[in-house]
Amino acid sequence: MTEASGHIADSHEVIRVVGARENNLKNVSVEIPKRRLSVFTGVSGSGKSSLVFGTIANESQRLINDTYPTFVQQFMGQMNRPEVDALENLSPAILVDQERMGANARSTVGTATDAHAMLRLLFSRIAAPHIGSPQAYSFNVPSVSGSGRIKTASGKSEARSFSVTGGMCPHCQGLGEVSDVDLAELFDREKSLTDGAITIPGYSADGWMVRGFSESGLFPADVPIKDFTEQQLNDFLYKEPTKIKIQNINMTYEGLVPKITKSMLQKDRDALQPHIRAFVDRAVKFLACPQCEGTRLAQATRDSKIDGVSIADAAQMQITDLATWLRSIKDPQVAPLLVSLQQLIDSFVEIGLGYLSLDRASGTLSGGEAQRTKMIRHLGSSLTDITYVFDEPTAGLHPHDIQRMNDLLRQLRDKGNTVLVVEHKPEVIDIADYVVDLGPGAGRAGGEVQFSGTVADLRASNTLTGRYLDHRARLKESTRTPKGVLEIRDAAQHNLKNVSVDVPLGVLTVVTGVAGSGKSSLIHGNLPAFDDVIVVDQSPIKGSRRSSPATYTGLLDGIRTAFAKANGVKPALFSANSEGACIACKGLGVIITELGFASTVETRCDLCEGSGFANEVLEHLLDGKNIKEVMAMTVAEAEEFLPKKGASHTTLARMIDVGIGYITLGQALSTLSGGERQRLKLAISMAKKGAIYVLDEPTTGLHLADVDNLLGMLDRLVESGNSVIVIEHHQAVMAHADWIIDLGPGAGRGGGEIVFEGTPADLIASSDTLTAAHLRQYVGG
Repeated sequence: MTEASGHIADSHEVIRVVGARENNLKNVSVEIPKRRLSVFTGVSGSGKSSLVFGTIANESQRLINDTYPTFVQQFMGQMNRPEVDALENLSPAILVDQERMGANARSTVGTATDAHAMLRLLFSRIAAPHIGSPQAYSFNVPSVSGSGRIKTASGKSEARSFSVTGGMCPHCQGLGEVSDVDLAELFDREKSLTDGAITIPGYSADGWMVRGFSESGLFPADVPIKDFTEQQLNDFLYKEPTKIKIQNINMTYEGLVPKITKSMLQKDRDALQPHIRAFVDRAVKFLACPQCEGTRLAQATRDSKIDGVSIADAAQMQITDLATWLRSIKDPQVAPLLVSLQQLIDSFVEIGLGYLSLDRASGTLSGGEAQRTKMIRHLGSSLTDITYVFDEPTAGLHPHDIQRMNDLLRQLRDKGNTVLVVEHKPEVIDIADYVVDLGPGAGRAGGEVQFSGTVADLRASNTLTGRYLDHRARLKESTRTPKGVLEIRDAAQHNLKNVSVDVPLGVLTVVTGVAGSGKSSLIHGNLPAFDDVIVVDQSPIKGSRRSSPATYTGLLDGIRTAFAKANGVKPALFSANSEGACIACKGLGVIITELGFASTVETRCDLCEGSGFANEVLEHLLDGKNIKEVMAMTVAEAEEFLPKKGASHTTLARMIDVGIGYITLGQALSTLSGGERQRLKLAISMAKKGAIYVLDEPTTGLHLADVDNLLGMLDRLVESGNSVIVIEHHQAVMAHADWIIDLGPGAGRGGGEIVFEGTPADLIASSDTLTAAHLRQYVGG
């Protein structure tokens, strides 16, 4: 380890980590200055997140959670103490990560940041006609009235009437849209119920779900649905809940449409099983609510205005326009409120999100947008001496926007907070007060502190990060010739202004532009419609706690077969999810103990020592190794160990090719970063030749040294006969492209146009776009 600055003088001015062993950390001890901006660097898998998130932030949050009453703790996830000898001088930690916001249909950018709450308060004060309190302007509060008995102060019971005036549109219940079910996706009109007319997943002709219809007595079960009378068809599809008897069992009958609406259509889409989700996507069409025109608000709420602007109008404005409108309000009775609201809205602009609107559904934000939206909550906070922990805050940011992010990180530090940032971008490393570099490699080859000190000393060190900090990719001497084009014509999704562009085939194309310029709308909104397009993004991989890279890629099937063949037993014996499971932990590797109100505690299973396999299974060997030892291998180790042929070898080779040779076969999928998930999905999809690959910011999570490896992989994909289209901001990827499509000139309404098409050399030589300016500076630096 290189430690330029040595021991930090005042012991109370540092977070002291002693003997950290979480995940791949090798007894790491380090001191991190408090109330400073510290950046943690190192190759992907080197242990940065294990140190910052898994050790420091985890223990801070665990200690805070332990101060809550047991009743409260039952609603909070149980956190285990990290593997560390000692942690000293921790302050409360707030994690600002890249996890996308939940897809709650009622959550918007405005509700997620309190901006809408402040806007409602403003309208309740000065809008005309006056209609009530702030809740009258909320699309999440219905208008209700009724009566009931209450106890007065004297103890008597009195009848009282009540009414609540809310802003929710009664037709769509504040969702802004109504669902229209495609009946053709629910049933086959030519068949009867007994012949399997209902085509909804789980509705088999002889199952209980269908028997509730066929034995209801409301319509014949053996007659094609097309021959039902009007009354029978209405009862089948829409009848209100009604008590019926089937085989002397009292049941509630409900029409097919309301039944599946409750059981499937109103559920969180991401929580549905894949085959149910696919059905819902086919069966349901969502339309803007005809009564509120998609605003979510009741008519009276929309009629209450400030200078001709309703709260729906304000929420629909681009945030930069909303900032201008707020400054036009001069009413002295709301002056203090206006100052606070203007500061909050200005924060959106400062953080590079001025192109959003407050009514934008929070679930539609990208990971980078979600992270910056979460930052809004903290910028105006009165709390100080907090530890803020960021996970690659520049993800999704154009070089033009990174400066804004840097200003915000420094702003949080200057308020007296400790700011810890896991980051690879040199622009962020350069502003650090302190740098901790982990490595030297990834996985088992990492987990050690290589350097801690100032940026200047990092540059002078001989660490991988120090050597690559000023590394610059060069423009190609020659670019490939396209072998055709994909024609996009008159694209108008979101902020695109009837864009027409030819995306070249057979080359490496980079689509770039500032955040919000329209890149994703152009590519994801149009290219998947073409044949042979493979989209590889960073969305979470669906799977249970039993899922691992080996199960996700199908590698485990080949490994089980090899073990079975070598030992003359069944393949199922080598599955911790099947016959090979440890009897104590049922293959989980941990014992889960229910503690009632105190939730649950997980401890490693002593019987199988955490492997999840029964002891008798481990007696069976493959070339001297048991299944536990093979599942603990890294991808690179497994590629050396397993036969150099067949599907397993091909999959392992691809995983190494995309730069994840350090992950282990048996580690939980939930432990993979967004960039690792994307590269795992890419490895699986790389078999198809002549395909069109769309990659969304593949440099996310990559160390400066790894970017060169990524560029080599992209070249190999193209040279194998594929077309590669990359949405990316990293200048090294831009410089390496054969063709660049640059969107802008700005974000939101100020973007949505093609501002440049051509080679990187032409972009630098002749363009005046923001991308051109930064790429010109990069290659000349």
